[in-house]
Amino acid sequence: MKNKLYNLALALAAVCIWVALALSFAGHIEEAGLLYISFFILLAIGVRRSALLKGFAYTLCIFAAVATALYYPHYFVEYKGFKFSKLITPLIQLIMFGMGTSMSVGDFVGVVKMPKGVFIGVFSHFLIMPLIGYTLASLSGFPPEIAAGIILIGCSPNGMASNVISYLAKANLALSITITAVSTLLAPIITPLLMKLLAGAFVQINVLDMMWDITKMVILPIAGGLLFNKFLSGKAKWLDSAMPFVSMFGIAFIIVIITAAGRNSLLTIGPLLILLVLIHNMSGYLLGYWSGRLFKMSERDCRTIAIEVGMQNGGLASGLAKEMGKMATVGLAPAVFGPLMNITGSILATWWHRKPPAEK
Repeated sequence: MKNKLYNLALALAAVCIWVALALSFAGHIEEAGLLYISFFILLAIGVRRSALLKGFAYTLCIFAAVATALYYPHYFVEYKGFKFSKLITPLIQLIMFGMGTSMSVGDFVGVVKMPKGVFIGVFSHFLIMPLIGYTLASLSGFPPEIAAGIILIGCSPNGMASNVISYLAKANLALSITITAVSTLLAPIITPLLMKLLAGAFVQINVLDMMWDITKMVILPIAGGLLFNKFLSGKAKWLDSAMPFVSMFGIAFIIVIITAAGRNSLLTIGPLLILLVLIHNMSGYLLGYWSGRLFKMSERDCRTIAIEVGMQNGGLASGLAKEMGKMATVGLAPAVFGPLMNITGSILATWWHRKPPAEK
């Protein structure tokens, strides 16, 4: 029965995209909005039939949400005077709290057990991605605030999704979790300083304000999550089960809010921004992998470092853009980076999953 439903969804998705493309080429792109949105939703349902592709269902749902925000932005800007942008910081805090509930002090033991891998991973991350971001921003020709967004996503700590991708890629999951934890804890100091150094020529950066913004959005909620995990873990099973879904919804809603706010800019520079973000992300994977090779790390560790370097915390970058009061400009690159990162990371994980590391 499920297979029939998935097949029907795929068939309807094919119809929707063909009709939408026909309308678009005929000059009726505005009328094709519902068809594009329906295509992504139906495709998200249909790919669940395949064990190989079902991991893309969430990303396709984000694409459907983004398409909705592009066609109907007024629904996601404000409601009866309440601006949805006010929800971004609380949502990020909730997501980080959820991250904390899934962590323990044991996640930091890896620093002692494998200090070389942690140091190379964290150092490579905060060296490679900011420099690539600065280079791409300088060459882009974008308005200063949009260019600064490319640097901001490069200066952010590791993305939480990197742990899942490392697991799927048969990489070193323990090393991945430790690098993510350490880079996240270092972010209140390193991210503002890097932004001041690299993005100061594009936008005004207040280092102390940004340090506090990251502390209240990341460090305090994670600390609360760690305490919850230590004293109340297992006593609120409904919360343990709900947090992953809350996090997924939160990330999707943040992307939708930013897309709606920056719709006009995104329609103008969208294709080039997507290309530059893709180059940024892929360069992170490539240079991260070879930084591990340079220091003679094992294949599993090289894969881990590649993933940890290439995947960023787009939610935090979006929150910082909002706190700067430049959500519709500085926030665009982080909003684009998140969905693209999930796609490229899933493809990379699938490729590596089929090629298990030779060493034990």
